[in-house]
This record gives sequence, C-alpha cells and structure tokens, in this order.
Amino acid sequence: MNPNQNSLKLLLLSTPVGALGSGLGGGVELTLRSIALELMTLGHSVSVLAPVGSDVLGLSIFQIRGKLHTSAQTQRRNALIEMPGDSVLANMWAHTCKNQGEYDLLVNFAYDWLPFYLTSFFSTPIAHLVSMGSLTLAMDDVIGKTVKQFPGTIGVHSRAQAETFAFADDCRCLGNGIDLEAYDFCAEPENYLGWVGRIAPEKGIEDAIAAADRLGIPLKIWGAMPDSDYWDEICLTYPDAAFTYEGFLSTEALQKALGQCQGLMMTHKWVEAFGNVAIEALACGVPVVSYKRGGPAEIVQDGVTGWLVEPDSLDGLVEAIARLPQIDRQACRQRAEAEYSMLAMGDRVEAWFYDILEARS
Repeated sequence: MNPNQNSLKLLLLSTPVGALGSGLGGGVELTLRSIALELMTLGHSVSVLAPVGSDVLGLSIFQIRGKLHTSAQTQRRNALIEMPGDSVLANMWAHTCKNQGEYDLLVNFAYDWLPFYLTSFFSTPIAHLVSMGSLTLAMDDVIGKTVKQFPGTIGVHSRAQAETFAFADDCRCLGNGIDLEAYDFCAEPENYLGWVGRIAPEKGIEDAIAAADRLGIPLKIWGAMPDSDYWDEICLTYPDAAFTYEGFLSTEALQKALGQCQGLMMTHKWVEAFGNVAIEALACGVPVVSYKRGGPAEIVQDGVTGWLVEPDSLDGLVEAIARLPQIDRQACRQRAEAEYSMLAMGDRVEAWFYDILEARS
C-alpha cells in the first residue's frame, strides 16, 4: 500500500448468477477472490456480499438470499431488462444501501443493469469492474450514462473488451492476476489437450473437439455446465471423438490436471473480456492455442507462449496444435510471473480506487 494513502474499508458485491465457488460466475469468481485477497494483503479491510452457498477459501462472505439471475451471455442484443422476484441482486444492494456508511468504497462485480442505475442514489462511491464486453443495448446505455456522470469508475480487463463499447476511452484497463503460488510448473506434459470454461455456446467447445479429433489427440474438458442441452448436442455431433468431461474442479485440482496438458485450447465465439484460464495455463507452463479474438489475443504472445489463430478457422487450430512442441513451457511460466501476479493486479486496482476517491473528494 502507498504509505501516503489510507487503508480503505471496501465492500465487494459479487455476481448474482451463481454462488462463489460454483463456477457459474465464470472468471468473475477467480477475479473477485484474487482482488480481495491481495487488497487484504495491502492492508485494506475487505468485506464480500455474495449469494447463499458461496464458499471461497480465505474470504469471509456475507451470504444473501434470493433468486439468481440469468447470465447476460444468453440475452439478445435488444433484450429488455428483466429481474426475478426476490432477486438476490436487489437484496444485495438493499443490504448495501442500509450499510453503505460503513465503507469508503463499494465495488460492483455484477454485469447487470441494477447496480449501474443505482449509482447516483448512493452517497458512497461505487467502482464497477465490468466483466464482459458489449452485449445488450440496455447495458451499453446504463454503463455509458454511469461513466459520463461518474468519470473513472468503469474498470475493464482488456483493451479488446473496452473497444466493444462506444465509451472505450473512458474505461480503466486493469488486466488481471492470480495467486501464482497456487499453480505448479509442469515441464513434461502428457498426451492430451485441455479446454476450460463454462459449457455454453459462446465458448465454442465444438471447434476444440473437432480440431483435436482431426489430430487424434484426446481432449479433457473442465468447467461448470449451465447448458446441458448444448452439451448433449455436442456429444451427439461427435460420437466417436476422444473427449471427456472432467467436471468443475477447485483451483488446486484443476491446476494439477491442466498442468499436464500439451496445450490449452480457447475457441470462444465472442469477445472474451480477458480469459483467466489463459493465465492459469501459462502459470502451469502450458502454452495456449487461442482464436485471435478478445482478451486472450492480448495475453498470448504468438510463437512465444502459444499460438494465435484466425477466428473460427479449424485448419488454423489444427496447424497450431501441431506446432505446440515448439513452445518453451518455461517461457509460459515466466510470462505469467512477469505480468499476471496478484501483486501486480492489486497495485493496479488499488491505484484505481484511490483515483476514484480523490475525484469524488
């Protein structure tokens, strides 16, 4: 912590699409944990609000009851704002409204209309860490109005993510970071590829399966499965391909299995805001084969820590997988250590918070 700055009392409000630790929140879960733990290390007081059932090692979480929200990835561009009755998000912000005076800053991790709309009604400043790119007109509108009224309060993870919005230049680009000590370097991989993420259409898992199948390399798949119908369709489409679903694992179990992969495949069909799984793989020494789309294109150094492929090119994926032995796995770990530590992320986020508070004062 900057010795010239004060210790902050912070309240972090989690995503309403799932409990922390369930995997339904995607990369937000890992991001929130990393930021919370590092800010605590820097001397700040950190409290967390999250849906009932949340369980994250190292964090004290105040659990809020209520119905979960539908993830924004499933919504059409012109979708109307919808909120379930007894919304967990509404309950989280009602609780926060009553207790906001206890905190110096509120930190919103939800990609949802309500927290942005409420910003002007709160006396305590709110920092919004936006976890996705432009998805709906309603979300673009409310985030745009928020950054216009409260400049500097919108944080993003990558320039590619920011550039999906008309207000890209007004976003604070923060990158991301993980606890590198939780990931072991693996110098000698086994004969399989890895894929990590939500089992959902926007993640494009079928491309990874098809490419691995053409090369005759087994593919192991990890992640939460919010869309079982999509998975069933994949299984019917590729009945003879050598892929297996390994479930949703804790960080400790995932890094052990992921580290033994020849490479991690990222075949997303949308603009990934960042791509936490990419830096998790690099931390294990695993090179990444990714479409040149969104945040992963800013993480992967083509020819150094993996290969970038033209979006939706199956031939490109096959060629890149075949060239994985050319990548030095030690260089992958070194890249993670240089750019994506929790310490580096904590310093960036802390500076952002101080800037918000200085502007408000």
